[in-house]
Parts: sequence; C-alpha cells; structure tokens
Amino acid sequence: MDQEGIRRPAGGTTAARHMRELGRAEALRLLATVSLGRIVFTQHALPAVRPVNHLVDGEDIIIRIHEGGALASLAAPADVPGVVVAYEADVIDPDTRLGWSVVVTGYARPVVDAEDTDRYADLLRPWVEQPMTNALRIRPDLVTGFRLEATPSPPAPAIHG
Repeated sequence: MDQEGIRRPAGGTTAARHMRELGRAEALRLLATVSLGRIVFTQHALPAVRPVNHLVDGEDIIIRIHEGGALASLAAPADVPGVVVAYEADVIDPDTRLGWSVVVTGYARPVVDAEDTDRYADLLRPWVEQPMTNALRIRPDLVTGFRLEATPSPPAPAIHG
C-alpha cells in the first residue's frame, strides 16, 4: 500500500486508463448485471443513502421496502409524480481501477399493482431478515455513467531491417 492507503498492483504501477461516458442503454444494461446499489433520498431535509438490492424491469429500477423503514417515507401522494431520488451502482476493481459506475436520477413511487408486487417479491429477495411488504419503482429521468478503461498502448514501432 502507498502512503494514501491504496493497494497497488505488483510492480508499483497501474496501467494508464481513461474515462468513457456511457449512453443510456449501455448504462441501464450494466445496472441490470448487478444486484446491489445505493439509493439517495431526503430524510429530515438532509441527504440519506441506503444500500439496497435491486432489479431492472425495462428501464425501471425496483427495490423492496418494509413498513416503517426510512425508505417507506418515499411513498408519494397519488397526485404527484413521485419523490426525486438518485440510484447508483458500480463495479470497479480496486487493483486495476477499471470498471464502471452508473447513476440514475428519477421519481420513486410505490408499486401498487398486486401482480407486480407479487412478481417482484418472487424475483427480489431481501438481504435482511425483515419482511419486505412493498416495492418501490424508480422511473429514470436522467441516466449517467462512465467506464474506466485501460488506455490502449501505442503500437510498437516497425523494425526495418
């Protein structure tokens, strides 16, 4: 480890890398490949973050919630589009520092259709020993993401002989 507490690969160097912006479709596809992310919401007028497991259904991000939990406060009245939240997930290798990160910003609303709620209960198992009775749907308005990629090495010079 170096003086900043960062573990470096053997040999002390890391490959040169660059950041590439992701399009919406690629970002949502990557988000669907992982099951854990973080939801950012407002609690008592301050930002709050919770790790949650999720699934992607079309473009919607679905998480399950339990009664009385902090996320249950995101239930919006029927006459508003929802509560603004952000959702972030990533996969970044700590050794190579390569990977991706996606952030979705949109409106969260409770899932009210009983068939959808039952289907999500079958597909999305909670990670905690607590009954999850409801689901929350995040409809993305803004989808941003980036991929940290290795910068290709320049071609070796041709040897003329």
